[in-house]
Amino acid sequence: MDNIMLVRHPFFVLPLSFLLMWLSAQIGTLFRNRRPDLGEDVHQDNAVIVSATLTLLALIIGFTFSMAIGRYDQRKDYEEAEANAIGTEYVRADLLPADDAARVRSLLKEYVDARIHFYETGDEHELQRVITHTEKLQSDLWSAVKTPANARPSPVLALALTGMNDVINSQGYTQAGWWNRIPVGAWILMIVLAIWANLLVAYAARRTQGTFRLMFLPLILCVAFFLIADIDSPRKGVIRVLPQNLVSLAHSLQGH
Repeated sequence: MDNIMLVRHPFFVLPLSFLLMWLSAQIGTLFRNRRPDLGEDVHQDNAVIVSATLTLLALIIGFTFSMAIGRYDQRKDYEEAEANAIGTEYVRADLLPADDAARVRSLLKEYVDARIHFYETGDEHELQRVITHTEKLQSDLWSAVKTPANARPSPVLALALTGMNDVINSQGYTQAGWWNRIPVGAWILMIVLAIWANLLVAYAARRTQGTFRLMFLPLILCVAFFLIADIDSPRKGVIRVLPQNLVSLAHSLQGH
């Protein structure tokens, strides 16, 4: 599900991408120093090529950034939908017999805590434990609603059954949203074009330009890559999807 191991840890992207872009610029500078002096007309032609390359790179970075933002917004929407589905089913538990309703409410409270933990944990082993616990709770919740619905079929009990189905489905949508990452092809295309752009900019630069000026493009690109990787990484990094709606729901359920 995770496409590239590196972008699962955005803080590694920043220094590694800068190093890669800087090396590309240095290689371009090396070739520039070995070529003969170019005329003014050649410099103008090179400026057009460099401008076109940087424009294409900017478009690809902007497109990839848009993909990351879209996935981030999708994860936030799924978190809200999941909290709404759980809250609705908690209310619909009143439609069940008293004993079954009490069991469903108790399981839903535990289920909310498990879902919050899913969003907040950053440890892979703990995440697997949370997922296993969530699957068990889903099985228990479905059994707690299905048993009375089968014993006394009615449209009223069907509402509780449908609500529980929405709870389980919403978790599946959330998981799919967290698996939905920027494709490998987009990362490869962006990195290859960035390397080529740094090589070209350094090679086409005038000899009078210092190497310090060639550091700006690698610095800008590594920050852009870090931001994209950070937004696209739901569990690592600075920008994360917080379970605000689930936490609010958990607080409201404590009084019931």
